[in-house]
Amino acid sequence: MYTSINTDMGGTTLTEQPLILSAKRCADGNGTLSYLFFSDEWVDVQRAKAICAKCSGQEACLSGALEREEPWGVWGGEQLEMGRIVGVRRPRGRPAVKIRPALVIEEVPIPRHLVA
Repeated sequence: MYTSINTDMGGTTLTEQPLILSAKRCADGNGTLSYLFFSDEWVDVQRAKAICAKCSGQEACLSGALEREEPWGVWGGEQLEMGRIVGVRRPRGRPAVKIRPALVIEEVPIPRHLVA
């Protein structure tokens, strides 16, 4: 609950309204995971995609980011650069000589003391 001040009709009244929190892990209100969604590190990007994979608002997030032409970041489970979806982003440095198997990165676990 939060209290707002209503100054309509010449008077001042305090009204209590419910605080609407987002069920999305990326929008927790504190920006605690924003470093994952805007990172250059491959592991961080894969963790952000894992978070998006479990989100119910994935399609709306991606379509909104494409409309706004977001310059970078992970939006709706896809990595964007210059307002377009990037299929495969090459890492910095020389290409690998030996091809490595794909590594599956899981979502960042929430500590037990923070789970409601």
